[in-house]
Amino acid sequence: MRGKLFLLSITSAILLTAAWPPYGFAPLLFVALIPLLQIQHIISNDNRLRARHLFFYAYLTFLLWNLCTTWWVWFASGGGATLAITVNALLMAFVFLIYHKVKRNLPERIGAFVFIPIWISFEFLHLDWDLSWPWLTLGNGLANNYTWLQWYEYTGVFGGSLWILLINVILFQLYIHRNTLLRETRLRIIFISSAIILFIIPIITSLIIYHRFDVKADPTKPINVVVVQPNVDPYKKFNGDYRDQLENMIALAQDKVDSNTDYLVFPETALTQSLWDDDLKTSWSVARLHQFIDKYPKLKLVTGATTGHEYRSGEQPSVTVRYDSASGVSYDIYNTALQFDSTKTVQQYHKSKLVPGVERMPFPGYLHFLEKLAINMGGSTGSLGMQDTRTVFVSANDKTKVAPVVCYESIYGDYVGEYIRNGADYIFIITNDGWWGDTPGYKQHLLYGRLRAIETRKSIARSANTGISCFIDQRGDFYQRQNWWTASSIKMTLNSTAGMTFYTRHGDYIARAMLWLSIGAILIALYRVLKKKYSKG
Repeated sequence: MRGKLFLLSITSAILLTAAWPPYGFAPLLFVALIPLLQIQHIISNDNRLRARHLFFYAYLTFLLWNLCTTWWVWFASGGGATLAITVNALLMAFVFLIYHKVKRNLPERIGAFVFIPIWISFEFLHLDWDLSWPWLTLGNGLANNYTWLQWYEYTGVFGGSLWILLINVILFQLYIHRNTLLRETRLRIIFISSAIILFIIPIITSLIIYHRFDVKADPTKPINVVVVQPNVDPYKKFNGDYRDQLENMIALAQDKVDSNTDYLVFPETALTQSLWDDDLKTSWSVARLHQFIDKYPKLKLVTGATTGHEYRSGEQPSVTVRYDSASGVSYDIYNTALQFDSTKTVQQYHKSKLVPGVERMPFPGYLHFLEKLAINMGGSTGSLGMQDTRTVFVSANDKTKVAPVVCYESIYGDYVGEYIRNGADYIFIITNDGWWGDTPGYKQHLLYGRLRAIETRKSIARSANTGISCFIDQRGDFYQRQNWWTASSIKMTLNSTAGMTFYTRHGDYIARAMLWLSIGAILIALYRVLKKKYSKG
């Protein structure tokens, strides 16, 4: 029996891994959880097995899945990656254990489907806490098949998770009730038809939307954008001469920028000179950029930088505050996006979705003594500061508004939607994916970005230090994808659909509904347990 359970656990892990982008066959996601659900079914009906056995087999599945799809994190954080993969798998196994406990105390017809809201609730809650790592949200796994997902503009990525989970559960019900269904023709037809319809209809609907969608219809003002991919080794860039690096980026830009160019985009942490928020204009880097921009009066430059803020007397420091004992200065360091223009106005946004354990030590208010263990991908150590609102960069001459989305932030659908609700017409993703080397990591990150284009129906200019830089239209199509580890610049006229999509307006409403369903199911299960306990007493 335990050999069978072990085999089922391994099978689910293999199917999940084999389905995952960038190389996976996505349709496998629709059956990948069936072996794991079979484990729960077997353990529920075998008095010799306990919940701890279920937890072990679930943990084995999720550990292998996490390891095989996100092993590349090790290149950026070393031993921290081991902890991240282990903890994420533990959280998933714990969620599956909750499902097991709730299901056993609900009527069979309800309990069979309670896995769906419980799992989506986990994915939703995993978006917004100090250990947030939504990389493996199930709806992300379909990113390669983006022509199937055009309805994400209504549902967001959780619509994909719901789709995957629902078909897995229905097919599993077909499997465990196969003997009954053989005798009951009407019930068999209902189950099989439901599975087929639920799989086919969303795909057909999406393909119709995709082919009918006109990326130039109902546009905002088109913009001409140049994107630079400087290809600076991230492990050496902060040890190099910041002047040389900036001159190289300007040289790449000059190949494409002209008097009609509206925006020039550099990647995350492109400016490696130490900059202070309240003294930006005195730096050599900023002066050099203005010297270049002055040649093109309509040009706006969006770039990444590492900046600091010194706390003055009376200012309330954040939980990530640092203290320099030599000078007596308290300060914060930020992963920052900046916009410069010919009016000498400087706009800035501080990255606020930080990579746990890499840019931010989890629970800094309680674990402040571990700050030095956080490895900042921006040239310093310790947790970075962040801000509460999504700042939109506004053009002084034509009122165009862009969302400066920094790296990891681009995997959060509703988070990016907040920029759009704040008025953004276009999305600029600036990132530095070279920390992971030539692994699936940067390719997954690119694919997840196209989901934001579909959800918001806004075009994206993506500048990645070492690749992959490109443009993405409102349907999720890529344009001018640059090769990994090459220096280049690209140019394109972008259009964006005016207004907001249903998903942008309402955010993760599916996940919120699933959370309430989960709470209701847990309360009903708890009530039935207590009722049974006291009725015996």
